[in-house]
Amino acid sequence: MQIERAEKQYLDGLRRIYETGVDVKNKRTGKVCRTVINIDLTYDATTNKAPLITTREIKNPYSFIAELLGYIKGVRSAAQMRSLGTKTWDANANKNLEWLNSPYRAGEDDLGMIYGAVAKNWPVYVDIQDLDNKVITPKGKIDLFHKVYNNLKNGKDDRGEIITFWNPGMFHLGCLRPCMYEHQFSLVGDDLYLNSTQRSNDWPIGCPANMVQVWLLLRLMAQITNKNPKYAYHRSVNNHIYEDQLELVPIQLERTPLVEPTIDINPDIKTLEDLETWVTIKDFKITYKEYHPPIKYPFSV
Repeated sequence: MQIERAEKQYLDGLRRIYETGVDVKNKRTGKVCRTVINIDLTYDATTNKAPLITTREIKNPYSFIAELLGYIKGVRSAAQMRSLGTKTWDANANKNLEWLNSPYRAGEDDLGMIYGAVAKNWPVYVDIQDLDNKVITPKGKIDLFHKVYNNLKNGKDDRGEIITFWNPGMFHLGCLRPCMYEHQFSLVGDDLYLNSTQRSNDWPIGCPANMVQVWLLLRLMAQITNKNPKYAYHRSVNNHIYEDQLELVPIQLERTPLVEPTIDINPDIKTLEDLETWVTIKDFKITYKEYHPPIKYPFSV
């Protein structure tokens, strides 16, 4: 199967949004977003060639890995994210006015129940008879990462090997709803595939990180379950460029991708427990030698 280079797919998406998108006012940020619905990306995970863009410099590509490790570990604070090597959650923890006023915020740097913290604490319910009414009450929790990992490690695919972060009943407990909200793994023999779904995508800033994380999640899951990584399919639903980013987009579109970067994973990472405990960004080697000058796209909280 021949897969087009990921950065070419990314630039095609950027051009499509810029040239054909519809301008929509976003309530949360108060900004206009040029928007396109549904863009599909596919990544070849059979080699160490990573979907890391080169048409603008990524100052700290290891932060993408740090954020993914934070999700796998189920971290709940920006301080924990910083200790792993990323500051990407600082603003959402400490500058999001709605979260700052929430009674569920535990103080400075608190993120609450976000992403991995939700998946690793998924509520399990049981019916309890209460007089003439059936009341559904919490019984316990399940770790979706471990459920999927254990099944795949044992060669099982129940067609529902899904890690999801989307639980509307827990939104009020976290600072931000998940953008990349679901990952479904599929096992065909010893070949492992991944379908990831993203509801919302800041294409200039967020998408480059999400691309690497989807690709790397498949590579990691394959390594710890002793399977062969194949292809990752990334469906992005609401794709947008914020109004204060638009004037910078043509600069990037004029550039040609350079040498494809690679990411190598420490072969000593053998289990999910390894990822949850001792693994850090030092267990990954990014070879990222050629890139165009940076483009400072504004970030919207």
